[in-house]
Amino acid sequence: MPIFCEPMPEPAASTEDVILSIGGAVSTADSLRAAAELLDRDPAENLVVIGQEVATSDALEFASALRLTRPAVGVILARERADVTMLIEALRAGVREVVPAGDHAALMAACHRSRELSRRQLAAAAAEAAPAPAGQIVTVFAAKGGCGKTTLAVNLGVALATGTGQRVCVVDLDLAFGDIAISVQLDPARTMTDALPMAGHLDTTGAASLLTTYRPGLEMLLAPVVPGDAEKVSAALVGELLGVLREIFDYIVVDTPAQLSEHVLTAMDASAHLVLLTTPDVAALKNLRVTLDMLDLLGYPAGLRSVILNRSDAKVGLTAEDVERVVRGPIAARIPSSRDVPVSINKGTPITLASPRHPVSQAITRFARQELLPAPVPAGRLRRRSARQQRKSA
Repeated sequence: MPIFCEPMPEPAASTEDVILSIGGAVSTADSLRAAAELLDRDPAENLVVIGQEVATSDALEFASALRLTRPAVGVILARERADVTMLIEALRAGVREVVPAGDHAALMAACHRSRELSRRQLAAAAAEAAPAPAGQIVTVFAAKGGCGKTTLAVNLGVALATGTGQRVCVVDLDLAFGDIAISVQLDPARTMTDALPMAGHLDTTGAASLLTTYRPGLEMLLAPVVPGDAEKVSAALVGELLGVLREIFDYIVVDTPAQLSEHVLTAMDASAHLVLLTTPDVAALKNLRVTLDMLDLLGYPAGLRSVILNRSDAKVGLTAEDVERVVRGPIAARIPSSRDVPVSINKGTPITLASPRHPVSQAITRFARQELLPAPVPAGRLRRRSARQQRKSA
């Protein structure tokens, strides 16, 4: 049962409220040593709440030690006041959340999230007991905005996760203007910014704490929401995150901004497949041609790229054959135009979920099943030389 640690001689009314917020039967401990003894007697327990009367330094030392011996146990810290420095130290020590003392609703919600995270970690640990190949990263890119890139990335994630038994994560790498959270109506309580204190020592436990569950088998890593936070996320941290996510998921779908930034190139370096999206208009096709030439220059094998034509039936004077002449190769998938797509976006439900038999859904699902699922490519095969090596040799 959950453990509540508070050095009080007798249970007070406030303590009883805390116990009710934790939920269910709760064991109480008047010291961290007593809490550790309770944990030793109950190997299945995965939640410890530390009250405000415990010294912060002692609580962080306890959490840091526990993270090494029992990583699936979540530690929640109640504090009267918590400044930024203390929050960063708590995250580094392995504390899952710091909640205001006396805020029982916040404590209840934090306990629920911690239990769910522990459940996922234990499931992942059980899966890791049997050797499994690392997950495949699929990067979705369009050099022109408005092509439907985010919509495609989300729906590819749904298609890869639905009915396949695959564990899928969609990563919003459009750090300044990411739209994945709003497109599926998720609350961005956790974003990539929360990985900053873990840079350089990120593990699967830390990465799992950053995720937002969308539906069973499909998680989201959301972009920062605070102006200026995008600049704090380095390309090195992006590479570290993607490397750890490969240990947790079978497929990681990366949504990118419309520019070949260092962050995007980092994702492409780690990718097993590049999905290049365009629409039948001159500006989008010009940018696609420039992108393809740049990828050739950087050494990305042409055989591991797929070009998808969105709004393929639009009557705008350009045909799919015109697109193939620009691409100088075949189009991997043609997604038709439909007003049902923006309707699904406004409702916050991907069209592959809302209408699986819709022609748009069928086109996306067919591409996912035929091009991505059958023959995964080992990571690291996509790019021959890093951007840094290219610049050195230039």
